[in-house]
Amino acid sequence: MTDAAFSVIIQKIAAYAVPFLFAITLHEVAHGWAANRLGDSTAKMLGRLTINPIKHIDPVGTILMPAILLVVNSPFLFGWAKPVPISPRNLRNPSRDLIVVAAAGPAANFVMAFFWAVMLRLLDSFGGLLGSSAGFFMEMIEFGLIFNVLLGVFNLVPIPPLDGGRVLRQVVSPQLAGILDRVEPYGFIIVIALAALGPLWMIIRPVMRFITTGMLSIVGL
Repeated sequence: MTDAAFSVIIQKIAAYAVPFLFAITLHEVAHGWAANRLGDSTAKMLGRLTINPIKHIDPVGTILMPAILLVVNSPFLFGWAKPVPISPRNLRNPSRDLIVVAAAGPAANFVMAFFWAVMLRLLDSFGGLLGSSAGFFMEMIEFGLIFNVLLGVFNLVPIPPLDGGRVLRQVVSPQLAGILDRVEPYGFIIVIALAALGPLWMIIRPVMRFITTGMLSIVGL
């Protein structure tokens, strides 16, 4: 690896680290927070209702996967945090509450995406005050916006163990729920295969574009 390439990777890490860590951390905290509000304090008792990223680091999803994607100069960066444990039997109304808990993660990402859209609007108005640092913050903010939209949309794909799959399981018939349960151990492999082969992005990209454009329009960009 040349010095120039290494420098680019270091710059990307510096710009992406904060929005990346908060995106995956708050996604999991949102699951735990929703569960706690609905009667399951498992995540709280295990100290997972904290925005401290160290408590949520997954060696593969938080470190190895993003590092590999950066080194190979992937056009996108992806990763995840250690899942927050949920005990459905502690929920007051499991069939309903599991939907809320599952949806809380993507909802948190969309809220964060809107935050970054607001930051982008402020940078557009006052970026001149930052001088030469404006480009760095532009890269950070744009990544924060796009990555949170990606994480939110990706997790809504209705394949377990993604959040969309967990929501789907609660609203289908018991027979279909049983099929989803059998699919879940292989769900992540299925999702990766669909992403690698292209069909998944054909669905995700237009949805991401629609959401991102809508948020930017709301903030006046």
